[in-house]
Amino acid sequence: MKLQQLRYIVEVLNNNLNVSATAEALFTSQPGISKQVRMLEDELGIQIFGRSGKHLTHVTAAGQEVITIAQQILSKVEGIKAVAREHTQPDEGKLRIATTHTQARYALPDVIQGFIKKYSKVSLHMSQGTPAQISDAAAKGDADFAIATESLHLYNDLVMLPCYHWNRSIIVRKDHPLARKQGITIQDIAKYSLVTYVFGFTGRSELDNAFEKANVEPKIAFTATDADVIKTYVRLGVGIGVIASMAIDAKIDSDLVKIDASHLFKASTTKIGFRRGSFLRGYMFDFIERFAPHLTKNIVTQAMLLKNNAEVDDMFANIKLPTK
Repeated sequence: MKLQQLRYIVEVLNNNLNVSATAEALFTSQPGISKQVRMLEDELGIQIFGRSGKHLTHVTAAGQEVITIAQQILSKVEGIKAVAREHTQPDEGKLRIATTHTQARYALPDVIQGFIKKYSKVSLHMSQGTPAQISDAAAKGDADFAIATESLHLYNDLVMLPCYHWNRSIIVRKDHPLARKQGITIQDIAKYSLVTYVFGFTGRSELDNAFEKANVEPKIAFTATDADVIKTYVRLGVGIGVIASMAIDAKIDSDLVKIDASHLFKASTTKIGFRRGSFLRGYMFDFIERFAPHLTKNIVTQAMLLKNNAEVDDMFANIKLPTK
């Protein structure tokens, strides 16, 4: 059994059982991968993948168990390499972050600016996507950190640490009736078309929950994954916007009226996560603490020893998080 064979079966799964795509991703040949997978199956005496002719069709029950262990082994191998780099090149390396547009645009700039200034030899990469894409990137090892708010059930394989709470605001044009109204209610909002986040993005579920609790049907006119796009369509008169309060800039958005909606919608919590069993470099601990100052190296290390995210949530139950 070789590490190369374990890497191949993991990457075949990551590439949806497409051996050609796997070969391209690993800069090797399709026949070479197929041969090594067959050799591993012969050695183990089981089929890892089901087949129809030359095509892989599914992962067998035994194969799934083997791949799960292979993922853990490969993660440990990367951990060993990281330990070595921590001692030989403590301030050099790379950091890959997967997150949403709102976090990338409004929550992370100051953090990243300070981080890059201190760690000029660390290559930082950021990708934006849906909650499913973010969790998938972290689970596959394509991202070191996942930063997200919604669909946290997708992140069960990660250690998810609470960073801060955030609230929503309603945004309208200055000529809109709500711009002059005091004490806005859910019923007031329901009278107008809404421009807000796509379901599954940036606390959208709390908005839906608030309308459901009030037994009111929202008039969703337009949805987007990007707060800046939402503001654009509010300006065009498509509807009133409901977005994260931190996504509103007093100067840039001076043509819009911001109405606090924290009394209407339950606050959401943004979390940062990484794979269980990961070895965190010194600069990774520093990044986490810059993003969420209460997440010191000691606190993060304690959380890493817990069995699941339910225990992590219990650990932070009595810690007051900041609100943005």
